[in-house]
Amino acid sequence: MPKRNVVSWSAMIAGYGMYGHGQNALSLFSQMQQQGLKPDGITFVCVLSACSHAGLVNEGWQYFDCMIPQYRITPKEEHYACMVDLLGRAGHLDEAQDFIQRMPFQPGASVWGALLGACRIHGNTELGESVAERLLDLDQENPGRYVLLSNIYAAAGRWDGVEKVRTMMKKRRLNKTPGCSLIEFNKKVYTFVVGDKSHPHSDKIYALLDTLAGKMKEAGYVPDTNFALHDVEEEVKEHSLSSHSEKLAIAFGLINTSSDTPIRITKNLRVCGDCHTATKFISKIVRREIIVRDSKRFHHFKEGFCSCGDYW
Repeated sequence: MPKRNVVSWSAMIAGYGMYGHGQNALSLFSQMQQQGLKPDGITFVCVLSACSHAGLVNEGWQYFDCMIPQYRITPKEEHYACMVDLLGRAGHLDEAQDFIQRMPFQPGASVWGALLGACRIHGNTELGESVAERLLDLDQENPGRYVLLSNIYAAAGRWDGVEKVRTMMKKRRLNKTPGCSLIEFNKKVYTFVVGDKSHPHSDKIYALLDTLAGKMKEAGYVPDTNFALHDVEEEVKEHSLSSHSEKLAIAFGLINTSSDTPIRITKNLRVCGDCHTATKFISKIVRREIIVRDSKRFHHFKEGFCSCGDYW
C-alpha cells in the first residue's frame, strides 16, 4: 500500500484476530505505533477482540488498563463488551460479573449478551437465567437472545425451560433465524439447511456423509449430542447431528471440487461444537483444507487441526 493509516492497520489487526492469531495481532499493534501512528477506539476494539479469540486474558487486561493513562481513550460499551467476552470465553465468569458491576455506566445489551454467550459455552444455566432476565429487558425484539437461552436450557436437559422460551417467542411474534451454510461452485452459491434434501445431489451427499461417519468413528470421533437440541433419544440426536448444514455443504464441496483445492464454507450462525470436531476429523481423513467462516470468526481446518486451537 502506498499509504498505511490507522484504518488499514486496524483492519489487519482485526483480520488476524478473527483467525485466532492473537499474538500476530498484538505484534501488528506494536508495529503500527513504531510507524508513528496512534491507535483510536476502534483499534482497541480490534485488539481486545483478538485477545478474546485467542484466550489472551493477561494481555487483554494490559491493553484495556492502558487505554486512559497512556492513550487518553475512554473505554466505551464496545470495549467493556470485549473484556466481558474475553473473561467469559476463558471461563472466568465470576471475574466477568465483577467487572460488569464495576462499570462506570449501566451495561447495555452487548455486555450482557457477551456474558450470556459465555454461559452457553461453559454450561452455567443458573447464571445464564439471571443474565437473560436482564438482557431481555434491554433487547426484547432480538430472537437470537432467546435462542441462546433456549440452547442453554437444552444442553442442561431443562426441556421445561426450552418450552418456556419458545412460548415467550410466540407471544412476542419472534422467529428463530434458521441456520444455513453456503458454498460457491462454478460461480453459483449453493445453500444448505439442516436435514436438507432439496439438492439434486442429495443422495450422493448423504452417502458420502455415511461413509465419512464410519471412518470418523474408527479414528475416534464421538458425536457430541449436547448439540442436538431436542428432547429425543440419543440415536435420533446422532442422526440429527449428521445432517447439520455445514456437514452437507462440506460433502457437496468434496464431491464437486478437485482434491487440490480448499473447501470454503460460510455459516450464518456460530458453528456448533460437534460440527467443529467432525470437520477436524474430515480434514484429516480426506486430506483437504476446509475453511469455515461462521458468525464469529474464521476456522481453518487442516490435517485434523483448526486454526482456532479449539477456542472460539
